[in-house]
Order: sequence, then structure tokens, then C-alpha cells
Amino acid sequence: MIKRAPILLFCYKRLESLQQTVKALEKCVLAPESELYIFSDGAKTDKDQLQIDQVRTYVKGIKGFKKVTVNESPKNKGLATSIIEGVSEVMKFSDRVIVLEDDLLVSGNFLAYMNEGLEFYAGCSEIFSVTGYTIPINIPKGYKYDVYYLPRTSSWGWATWKNRWEGIDWEVSDFIEFSKNKKSIRAFNRGGSDMFAMLKKQMNNEIDSWAIRWSYHQFKINSYSVFPTSSKVQNIGFTSDATNTNVFNRYYTTLDNGSALNFNFSNEIPLDPIFLGQVQRFFSVQNRIVSRIKTYLFKAKKLGISLKSNLL
Repeated sequence: MIKRAPILLFCYKRLESLQQTVKALEKCVLAPESELYIFSDGAKTDKDQLQIDQVRTYVKGIKGFKKVTVNESPKNKGLATSIIEGVSEVMKFSDRVIVLEDDLLVSGNFLAYMNEGLEFYAGCSEIFSVTGYTIPINIPKGYKYDVYYLPRTSSWGWATWKNRWEGIDWEVSDFIEFSKNKKSIRAFNRGGSDMFAMLKKQMNNEIDSWAIRWSYHQFKINSYSVFPTSSKVQNIGFTSDATNTNVFNRYYTTLDNGSALNFNFSNEIPLDPIFLGQVQRFFSVQNRIVSRIKTYLFKAKKLGISLKSNLL
């Protein structure tokens, strides 16, 4: 029998989206056989405490899993530190983990896919993580696998192993040297033109991302992440109170119907130019500019409707 990896669920103050995440996760095949570890971050300000208390009351009543363990932080760590510390803690007694945040809907076969992927690639050092989300992609005619590979990762439903997690330089101590090497930057940006820009923002404390540092480490050791051709995850966190997203969701994708429980993984790890090209276009500067314009227009329209309602 394939080993059931523990599920780590990180949450903050968004009760409604957390409830949707848990409801979907409970419906997964293998949920009753899986242990769930919930990490509840502390409040940033006093005004957030009521929402934190509501979240913590809710998570204490979650059932439907083999075991549920709730970890409550007395202070606010932020998402990146919460995930780094939480994953490291569970890795003390588990050689693999599956990780989710509180704004993700999963398909019914999410856990089956993640556990099978973890088992299949456990001995493949070229694979750094298994991800559950994919952007909308066109699958080449005759393509026989249920996965493809990228030189970047995704933080929206992912899994990895202890021997990949350990030894990561979360401080990115070689950043200054790397930032002066244009050839290395171009190679890093092969996974998307946003890669170096995100890493630079992280190092300038403009964002709080563990994932871009994870992707950078993956780049340095020349490894890849596994992506599904049919997304097992949908992000529902594009709301006004989300930490790292905006109101326009350009990442919307079709969620797997959950019927397949066995998956065709590949022993070869090629970077298919068809998939890589689609991802590079998706994360291109042009596409990101269009997204920002749509976000601006969406917010302007929303503000206009709000002002009109107030005048009436």
C-alpha cells in the first residue's frame, strides 16, 4: 500500500474560505486514512483576534480524518515563516508531507494524486516537489502522461520529501553574487520572467514568500517540479482580505472532476518545449501587464458601483 503522507493545512483569519477548503479536503479519497496537521497563525493586530478565535473554534471541530492535530501560534509569524517552521516540525517524524493553505479547493482525487506522485518520484533526485495546481494549458495531441515538468514550483497544493526540504538556504546568502550574473538570471527566468523579480522583492522585504526561495534552491540544484495536466487545485483566495492575491483571478483553471485514481507518471524528466512555452507566455511581462490593467478596471468598476449605491 502506498504510504499516506500527512497533510499540513496553514490558516490565518479567513474562516469562510477555510471552511470551503476543509469541506473539499474531507471529500477526498484517502482523507479518512490521512493525518491532518493544522497550523493557525496568530493575530497581527488586536482587531484580527476575533477572526482568529473563530477560525480556531472551527478547526477544533474538524473530523473526517485519521487524526487531527491543531497547532496555535501565540504570535503572528506570517505565511512564509509559518510554512517553513511547520513543515520542518512535521519533517522531524515524517519523510514526506502534503501542504495546503486556507484558500484552496481540491478535487476528490487530490490526495490520491499527491500520494502516488510522492511514491513514484521518491527516489528521483531530479524531482523536487509534486504540485497540485496547473495554469490552464493545452495538452499536445497524443500526450500520454498525466503530468509535465517545470523549473519552477507552485505553492498552491504541493508535496515534497524530507531529503529535499533539508538543507535549503532560506537566507539566500548568495543573492548579491547571483544578482550580478545576467546569464544565471536568464537561466532562472526560464521558468517565467517573474522569477528573479520575485526573488529580488523577497530579498528587499517587499514580499513574504517561502516559495520563491524554494524555487531558487530548486534552480541551483538543477531540479524540477511535477505539475498535473489536469489541475487538482483551484485558488479561491482572490478577495480583498487575501494576503498575497488581488481581486482579478487570472489563475482560474478547470478543476479535475476527481474520477481518476490512478495516474500515468513518466520515468523520463524532459522539459517539454510545448508546456514550457505556454508557462513562459503566461508569466510574461506582457501578460502580467494585461492582468494589472484588468485588476485596475475591475476595482474601478467595483468602486463605481459602490459609490452609485451610496448616492442612491
